[in-house]
Amino acid sequence: MRRILKPLWILLAVFFLVEAWLWDHLRPVIAWAVNLVAWERLKVRLAALVEELPPWAVLIVFVVPFVVLLPLKFLELYFIVRHQWAGAIFILVLAKLLGLGVTAFIFDVTRPKLLQMAWFRWVYELMLAWLAKAHAITDQIKHRIKEWAAALRQRARRWFWLMKPGRGSRLLRRLARIRRRVQAQPAE
Repeated sequence: MRRILKPLWILLAVFFLVEAWLWDHLRPVIAWAVNLVAWERLKVRLAALVEELPPWAVLIVFVVPFVVLLPLKFLELYFIVRHQWAGAIFILVLAKLLGLGVTAFIFDVTRPKLLQMAWFRWVYELMLAWLAKAHAITDQIKHRIKEWAAALRQRARRWFWLMKPGRGSRLLRRLARIRRRVQAQPAE
């Protein structure tokens, strides 16, 4: 049974790591986009609003991006039903980037209040533990892939070295010289 579930766990770990990578890398992009537009007063007001709200109300603020992006999910489903794959993929990527980016921005603002709720803190710590476990599962595979890639690069370097201009003719001359020596030796 473990043999059957291992690829599923690896796939789940890779998916989780991709989500975590997107989360980490979209946060600065969204911060840059928000800083591009002069929304300083809005950001200050949002932070002040979150500071005044109780933790359960901050949870509603945290869930708002999911609700706002729901129409994009329906549009994506519409494109899939109509077999318009390019539109569906575009909307999927757009919704994923917007969703993760805006959620990362709002989570940064709301995290202190959200972590005051015991169940949210437990879920947050569980996610961090899953992230560590996903790294533990995939780090072995990444190490094997890096070793394989290094060996492949080494072989490619050898072949390219042999294919350098003039290198092949030298090799052929050496082989011809060895052949002549072998042929010139008296047969015993």
